[in-house]
Amino acid sequence: MTTQRSTLGRAATAAAATAALALALAACGNGNGNGNGNGNEKSAGDGHGSGHDSGKKPAKNAAAADVSFAKGMIPHHRQAVEMSELVSSRAESAKVKSLSERISKAQQPEIEKMSGWLKSWGEKVPAAGQGHSAHSDHSMAGMMTPEDMEKLKKLSGEKFDREFLRMMTAHHEGAVEMARTEESDGSYKPAKAMARDIRRSQTAEIKEMRELLKK
Repeated sequence: MTTQRSTLGRAATAAAATAALALALAACGNGNGNGNGNGNEKSAGDGHGSGHDSGKKPAKNAAAADVSFAKGMIPHHRQAVEMSELVSSRAESAKVKSLSERISKAQQPEIEKMSGWLKSWGEKVPAAGQGHSAHSDHSMAGMMTPEDMEKLKKLSGEKFDREFLRMMTAHHEGAVEMARTEESDGSYKPAKAMARDIRRSQTAEIKEMRELLKK
């Protein structure tokens, strides 16, 4: 009888400990991991340069601007990369070659990041080649037409260099316009931060290309 009472006592103690542990874990979970327990704070992953994004969809009143920015800038960047890929086999100027490499290295990772945002928001990523026919649309400002691209492909040497610089200047101006729209109308912090970076870097490259065209 004594052994039976002891066994029952140990079982009751274990059950009580399990219940206490469950209550403690529930209390921790209510804080969303932010330490204050109200669960209303945004994830730290929303900040630019944090290494990852939260994947949360932007606020409803500005979601359209963020989605439009990503859907427009992806084909815009793709065309800039396509133009830059022509440089190695056609350009004469070392400065044009260096510029094209910088453009590709900057814009390809941005394409991948924006594609990830669209997927996380449940939106379709623009198909490759999409946007060429919409070059006159406001959201696609600065896009080259298929005829422009064919013209560029047929050039080489100094003629290629000058046409590349002329086209890429117009292309960058379109991207800067799109970036300014996202900065003013967007709500998703990583997208707004990318737009700011695009505006600053491409404005500097526009100045650089204009200087090269003067020579």
